[in-house]
Parts: sequence; C-alpha cells; structure tokens
Amino acid sequence: MKKLLSLVALTSLLMVSCSKEFIEIPPVATVSVDALYKTDKDFQDAVVASYNTLQTQYQDFWIYGDARGDDSRQEVVKTDPWYFSDAFILSSDNDLLKTTWRNYYNIINRTNIILAKIESADAAVVTNKPRHIAEAKFLRAFAYFDLVRIFGDVPLLTKPVTTAEAYTQAREKADKIYDEVIIKDLLDAENGLPVKYTGADVGRATKGAAKAILGRVYMTRKDFVKAETKLQEITTLGYSLLPNYNDLFDYTKNEHHNEYIFDIEYEEGIGEGSVFTNRFFPNSAAMADVYGVKGGLTETNSPSPGLFAIFTADDKRKDITVQKDGFIDKTGAFVKLPSATSQAYTRKYITPVGTANDSRANWKVIRYADVLLLYAEALNENGKTAQALPFINQVRTRAGLTGYSNLAKDELREKIYLERRLELSFEGVRWFDLVRTGRAFDTLKSLGMKEYMTVFAVPLGQIQLMNNRTLFPQNPGYE
Repeated sequence: MKKLLSLVALTSLLMVSCSKEFIEIPPVATVSVDALYKTDKDFQDAVVASYNTLQTQYQDFWIYGDARGDDSRQEVVKTDPWYFSDAFILSSDNDLLKTTWRNYYNIINRTNIILAKIESADAAVVTNKPRHIAEAKFLRAFAYFDLVRIFGDVPLLTKPVTTAEAYTQAREKADKIYDEVIIKDLLDAENGLPVKYTGADVGRATKGAAKAILGRVYMTRKDFVKAETKLQEITTLGYSLLPNYNDLFDYTKNEHHNEYIFDIEYEEGIGEGSVFTNRFFPNSAAMADVYGVKGGLTETNSPSPGLFAIFTADDKRKDITVQKDGFIDKTGAFVKLPSATSQAYTRKYITPVGTANDSRANWKVIRYADVLLLYAEALNENGKTAQALPFINQVRTRAGLTGYSNLAKDELREKIYLERRLELSFEGVRWFDLVRTGRAFDTLKSLGMKEYMTVFAVPLGQIQLMNNRTLFPQNPGYE
C-alpha cells in the first residue's frame, strides 16, 4: 500500500483537477474522464488516489488533534499554525484551514466520482467492484467525520457536482451528515471490506477499520448502546495488544501487527515520507546525529508539564511518550539540550531519516488499545462498570501498572479519561476526546479557549467565495 500511493499519484492528477478552494471538479480535457474508469485497475487507482490525499492531509492533522489540546504545547517558534492552534488564535484566513477544507473535499469528490462511475461498471471486468465501493464509502465517511469534527456544519455532497452546482451548496447540519452519510457509509463499508489483506494491499481499510471508526463515531455522538455493540464486534476479529508498548513506535519492525487497525501510510525514499520525525524533533544537531535524523528540525508538538505530571515512574509508556532536558548519546551519557531549543519532546516518531521530512513513520489513526478503552467507556456509560474493568485493565497491564477493581461508574469514567491520555498522547486523539466528552472549555479556558471554539473557523476564502451568509455563514464567534 505504501508503494501503491506513489504509483498512482500521476494518474490521480488526470482523473480530477483542482477548482478554487471548495471542491475538485472534473476537468475539461481532450481525454474523456469516462475513459479512465473502465477496468478494475482504473478503479483501484482511483481509490488509492483518495488515500494519497489523506496522506497529504494527515501531515498536519496533529495541529488539530494534539496542538489544540492541553498535552501538547509550542515552546519555541510562535509564528506558525501549530502555535496559533495551541494558543486559540488561529484566524479564519490561515492557510491551514484552507488546505484542510480543500483536501477533505478532494477526497469526497474523488469518492463520489468513483461511486457514480462504478454503478454501471461491468462486474465481469471490474472484478473487485464490491470492494471498491466499500473502500470509497469508507474514505468518504472518514473525510466527512474529520470535517464535521473540525468545522461543524459543512456542505453535504454525495454525487459529483458541476461548478455552478457547487456555488449553491449550503452548510448542512452535522447531525444530518452523520445520519445520511457517515454512519450509512461505514455500515456499508464494513459489510464489503475484507477482514485482512495480503501483499501490496496491506494498509488499505479493512472490516475492522470500518467498525473501529464507526465505534468512534457512535462515541462522539454519545450513542453508547450502539457503540458498545460495534466495539464489541472488533474484539472478535483477532486483534490483540503488542506485549511491548515501545514496539508500536519501532519503525524498523512491521507496522501492520496485531494491534494495528488503520494508519495513514508513509514510506521513505519514494517521495511518500511523513514529516513527523523532523517536525517533532528538538533543534539539536548532536541529538539528530545520535538518532540518524537528517534535515531541518522544527521542534513542535512538545509535551506539556501537565502531561509529564500524570505519568508515574513505573509506567512503561513514559520513556517513549515524554522526554525533557536532554538525551542519551552513543556512549550512554546524558547530554543536555541547548538552552534555546525546545526542552520537551516525544520519542513516538523518532526514526532514522535520510532526507528532511521523508520519514517512514505512519500516523496511527486508530489501534486496538484505543478500541479497548472506547469499549470500556461505552460499557461503563451503559451501567456495566464491572464488565468494563477487564478492558481498561488490559491496557494498564501492558503498561506495567496494576489493574483497577471495585470502582463506581463516575470513578471509572475519570480513570478511562486519564488512561486515554497516557496511552494515546501525540496520536491526534486528545482534543477530540475533550470535545466529545464536553470537557474542552473547562480544561482549556486558562489556555485561551472560548466557549464557541469547540469547532474551528470555516476558511475565510470559502465564505468569500460563496458570498452568501444565509446559505454559508461563518461559525459563531469567528465573524
């Protein structure tokens, strides 16, 4: 899958072209777009092109999921989107918002075209037709889920549109998008996707990935009954925790292990690497030499003092999740970081990098430990506190910690919230956990958050492009 992403990059440019900021519109060209959707490979390449756009978008997803929360902070440079997000001063004209909006609607338009074209495709020729449909629906639902979590109400498109039609698309309520697209698409996807792949297809969305994202959707909507059922199904699919937590972040090993459910895939050396190693690394040439990291060091996404404070000394996750003040050199000696650089960092994305921003480190969208904690949370919210304990305890035991027992519902709820911070820091989860559980404002108001900031501003260029505040208003508080 990692290598497939680069192979279809050129093909994807022929399939769709960029129009303004809102959405990609099929190009006027000498070659008919219809001619590009004939064979099974045509559709496979079109689906992979949508993954490719996700790959681009997720280079910055941490600015929403991590930098916005309380476990990450920007210590040094304070003139970039990650600082503006961290400090709750990200303006509606910032390019981050514009590119985020464009990327997700590129995916939506691409999958809408696939679904429209494949409907009449000959199943004898397009031999993987059901899988292509399921994958396209998974990717469309995935894009819409991120969009509504970031922006709230957004335009709802389920078929290809013309440029003229695009200008008439109002923002729809997030609840409608959940009901009419996100949930329906994920239900269809789980029924059409395989349990696993082999060979070059490993890394594509599976049945487990669709169920896991759907479980997260139900938890976001506080539908704990449906969440419990869906998350329980995942526990029957053969997933398990890796014995050693640190192996999750050892990129010399296979990233598609028993705990893996769905990643955004990156690969070094072919123009498809990630930025995470360089972007989160302290600005220390000596430390970069120890770890074999070449290129610029941006020193972002630094662990906050509050995150350091919740780790106990015996927690096996601490060493790789949070570090400060220095590093261990090749002789085993502790070396202090330069005083002008970030003094705190995470080791979760450190791996040798031969060229700047070309890391092999994937972004973990959802893994089995996340599912176990969501399942424990759903069980507890449904009044099944005793039944929930074994699932949070699986995660704690792997971390070398004592399991919980004899907790009341309210006590376990807080323990689960805490465990998610310890387990999933710097994996794009914290901000969205705070919002979905209604704790964002109380947790972050001292850091600059206002009550309306549970969603981000809609890109200013999009508001100006539509030029109709009745049809297409800005989010409250950002006018």
